[in-house]
Amino acid sequence: MLEGKAALVTGASRGIGKAIAIELAKQGANVVVNYAGSKDKAEAVVDEIKQLGRDAFAVQANVSNSDEVKDIIKQTVDHFGSLDILVNNAGITRDNLLMRMKEEEFDEVIDTNLKGVFNCLKGVTRQMMKQRSGKIINVASIVGVTGNPGQANYVAAKSGVIGMTKSVAKELAARNVNVNAVAPGFIATDMTDELSDEAKQQMYDLIPLDRLGDPEDVAKVVRFLASDDANYMTGQTIHVDGGMVM
Repeated sequence: MLEGKAALVTGASRGIGKAIAIELAKQGANVVVNYAGSKDKAEAVVDEIKQLGRDAFAVQANVSNSDEVKDIIKQTVDHFGSLDILVNNAGITRDNLLMRMKEEEFDEVIDTNLKGVFNCLKGVTRQMMKQRSGKIINVASIVGVTGNPGQANYVAAKSGVIGMTKSVAKELAARNVNVNAVAPGFIATDMTDELSDEAKQQMYDLIPLDRLGDPEDVAKVVRFLASDDANYMTGQTIHVDGGMVM
């Protein structure tokens, strides 16, 4: 389905990003695994991809730094000859109630989760326009639609990603570049594993399917959006949330 395509996945050393990188490789893509600090985990993802018979390498970069983003993109194109799929997944949280939120907690989340997406979008635009093809998938969040107490910074960033997806989709459509977003709900990760049974039950009560999602649930939707099957979709945000928001 994605045979020979070159993909760059940011924040791909664990969780949803890891699942996306491996799913794209399973479908035939070669993958650049971006990470911020988890080198060993990123290299483990690279090894797993290579075991699938695909090419891969890891690159450390902070997506909030535009120069580092330019370097990732250059390395991708130099190595693979193209950049066909970009998945903007890198993100952080600095949760706090607004009245207690420090300015740096707000700025850090906006810099990584929103400006980081901007940097990557701007970085690949010229290459994909030149190719007259490309698939961009931005990982937003369902809370960017609903809001969430204690996450004003995160919600602002993810809402911004959804809006930016629509604007950039309109800008790049004439060059055959599709730009879409996925908005995961509650996904089983290392963080949710640490929650109490009571906290988990409160989440289940909000989900009609009565379970947390798996990272692979998100990855499969990203795989679809990265494929030719989604050629007539752009500017859309797909909720992967077990029915939380209908």
